[in-house]
Amino acid sequence: MPATPDGRQYRGVNVTVESTAGTATAAVPELVQLLTPEGERVEHPRFSLETTPEELRSIYRDLVLVRRFDGEATSLQRQGELGLWASLLGQEAAQVGSGRAQRPGDWAFPTYREHGVAWCKGVDPLNLLGMFRGVNHGGWDPYEKNFQLYTIVIGSQTLHATGYAMGITKDGTDDAVVAYFGDGASSQGDVNEAFTFASVYNAPVVFFCQNNQWAISEPTERQTRVPLYQRAAGFGFPGVRVDGNDVLACLAVTRWALERARAGEGPTLIEAFTYRMGAHTTSDDPTRYRIANELEEWKLKDPIERVKAYLVREGWADQEFFDAVDAESEQLARRVREGVRNMPDPDPSAIFENVYAEGHALVDEEREEYVAYAASFDGSEEVGEGR
Repeated sequence: MPATPDGRQYRGVNVTVESTAGTATAAVPELVQLLTPEGERVEHPRFSLETTPEELRSIYRDLVLVRRFDGEATSLQRQGELGLWASLLGQEAAQVGSGRAQRPGDWAFPTYREHGVAWCKGVDPLNLLGMFRGVNHGGWDPYEKNFQLYTIVIGSQTLHATGYAMGITKDGTDDAVVAYFGDGASSQGDVNEAFTFASVYNAPVVFFCQNNQWAISEPTERQTRVPLYQRAAGFGFPGVRVDGNDVLACLAVTRWALERARAGEGPTLIEAFTYRMGAHTTSDDPTRYRIANELEEWKLKDPIERVKAYLVREGWADQEFFDAVDAESEQLARRVREGVRNMPDPDPSAIFENVYAEGHALVDEEREEYVAYAASFDGSEEVGEGR
């Protein structure tokens, strides 16, 4: 196995490394992987994981249900039932693996794409869709699920997560925090500031970067000269790159990072190397900036198919099990479809509520003006009438 000039052992594809002595050929470090794309179980010298057949069947069920729900949400948006949707297609393993690694007391701070993590934290999919339909601002109680509301502002949730983790150190518990963000967000100042504070204050936070290789239409190589996980070294904490399509590897590495945090060893950066199989959101057209061959290559690394192949190879699941999971996924899709279409429209004037804890003269004046303006379109005196 070749080694870099500093003695670290690497395997993988060749890459050019610049040094003061000239140009040398080294190799990119291998992803942490426990389950190959062909569904073969492999071992890793640093990260191990023991799972039972029952646990693996449960993981497979989560992956399938999350993908089916996500696909139904995309269809609902195309039908005009949702204003927007950010699909997680291709990233199910990263989210389910990291989500299942968390304990009930751990907090997750998501972006707007962590539908699989929400599923693992017990958030009803319908509550996610309410925000994208425009009938609520989130729909779930963050303190009930230990799952913060979705964050649209790119990268800001990493600061929120770090601050919360710093607070945990004063509570006397061994809970920890996971902050989710994408490769595009890693270029934001907020993320780098969160790294600084987390390192200096030794906060119990795991930074989980889903590198799906496209920040909307910009590839990762236009945002960084080094692999993203290596950035952690500059802030004084470890970074690990994991196969983001391997649910077992994501589970094992996230669990390890959370245990580090609980033990007072500070933050960790996990780069889940995966691929966004669909559009950035339903307002995006990836065919304008990606080649079809790239998509076909990643289809062979599908996170669900590799778990299915493993279950079949080991004799831990039969066709009856897979059919039952598919049937359950269709039931979920039907419930989501009917639930979205039956969501009541909110009172438009509700936008003025919860602006201030107590009454405010200017807000009251603005509400009255808006109510009068809206009523002028249908002749009703109340905004909620005649809609």
